[in-house]
Amino acid sequence: MVQRIRKNARSSDDGNRSPLQAVAGALGLEGERMSKVDTAWLRMDSATNLMVIVGVWILRPGITREALAQRVQERLLGYRRFRQCARQDATGAHWSDDPDFALDRHVVTHRLPRRRGQSPRAALQARAGALAMVPLDPAHPLWQFELVEDYEGGSALIARIHHCIADGIALISVMMSLVDGGNEPPQRTARAKRQGLDAAETWVADTLIRPFGDIAARALDAAGGGAARSLSMLASPQQGLGDSLGQAMEVARMGGQLASDLAALALMPDDAPTSLKGAPRGEKRVAWCEPIPLADVKAIGKGLNCSVNDVLLSCVAGAIGTYLSRRGEDPAGLEIRAMVPVNLRPLEEAWKLGNRFGLIPLVLPVGIANPIERVYAVRARMNALKGSLQPLLTFGLLSVAGLLIKPAQDAMLGLFGRKTTAVMTNVPGPAEKMRFCGATLEQTMFWVPQTGTVGLGVSILSYGGGVQFGVIADSALCPDPQQIIDAFEPEFSRLLAVTLMLPWGEGV
Repeated sequence: MVQRIRKNARSSDDGNRSPLQAVAGALGLEGERMSKVDTAWLRMDSATNLMVIVGVWILRPGITREALAQRVQERLLGYRRFRQCARQDATGAHWSDDPDFALDRHVVTHRLPRRRGQSPRAALQARAGALAMVPLDPAHPLWQFELVEDYEGGSALIARIHHCIADGIALISVMMSLVDGGNEPPQRTARAKRQGLDAAETWVADTLIRPFGDIAARALDAAGGGAARSLSMLASPQQGLGDSLGQAMEVARMGGQLASDLAALALMPDDAPTSLKGAPRGEKRVAWCEPIPLADVKAIGKGLNCSVNDVLLSCVAGAIGTYLSRRGEDPAGLEIRAMVPVNLRPLEEAWKLGNRFGLIPLVLPVGIANPIERVYAVRARMNALKGSLQPLLTFGLLSVAGLLIKPAQDAMLGLFGRKTTAVMTNVPGPAEKMRFCGATLEQTMFWVPQTGTVGLGVSILSYGGGVQFGVIADSALCPDPQQIIDAFEPEFSRLLAVTLMLPWGEGV
């Protein structure tokens, strides 16, 4: 019966569209559908927070706009998404090729103005902060590269890419394909365009089935395969009773973990009131530090039996505590919450773009003054989050949000704004410095956007043997993020000094 309907729907005497195709077209079902998670990010822009990932590259010697444009043409545009527009429609959003695509619109130059006494880095930071709140043109692909051709004996590149295109892990894969010797963009086989009932069926599958199928698959994988084995064993009557009961207990354990993590998210209290929380103004400030040696970070981790991540997050917590103290706030015993992205995709699939990550709420002990005590507090909190299904749950919430109308989506995701102070990312980059258009990529930083009323973003990126710490903040909540940056290196030095004085080999 369905096949007959399809056949009738596709047949028309003079090429006119069938009623089913007309309905599908009116609903916007004929385009390349955007996933519901990506749709949620597309619609999350607000007057005070744009969902744009901002990155900065420092290159020496300098490069020209022509060289940059040629590299973009050869490599970046090999990813079709960067030639497509994001269009909202009655059922969410879809991707469509830009009929008026012009590279000059997306690769531009800028002469960096400097005030009297302002350093080149301060001027570049001001420019990056200003661009963080300049909307990308929705009539064209949502990205732009701005090249400062003359910057401290080289060039600086400010990249802006809307979060609906991809998450940080995917974009790092893309950006690494741009460097000299980088991999060519993967060649994907285009799916045949579907219309009418076929398009509707695809939309239902993409909207209601695949996202949650992905979540289930990742949940089973997160459980170490035990739950997957449970389902297999329970479905096989020839298995022994003892084995089946053991696998059933694994299923029950995972169900209990899911219920516990769901309750923890739902009952999470509002975050501590500090000057870093409040109503953002929509004006961004950006700051970053010089790289610190990754070898020193690893030495601290080895001495304290902690991970590199524990060490860096502890220093971030200490820097924020110092900042609050200098503003006249007493941080003693204070904790603030940061949402940390967790990758949910195999790294070999990063080139597929889109967003495949969840979020976990990490409590930062900013009120612990002792650097050793603080790093162990961070380690304990990170260990408590291992095995959590909260990243999968938040991915599911984003999928649901993409199904809702925008006011309902805003109300749903606004809960995170009240419960968190910051968004924090920690990404490992290449161990060796890369080259781009013949120049050395000396430094690289990026910031993911903050959602709702969250006004603070923290980024940690290891690259070329060093670690860089960066902050992006709303000026109403943190007028000078450089003060947080300036407190980071002393916190790290304190931790390093104390660690070197410990009796190594006796266990800590």
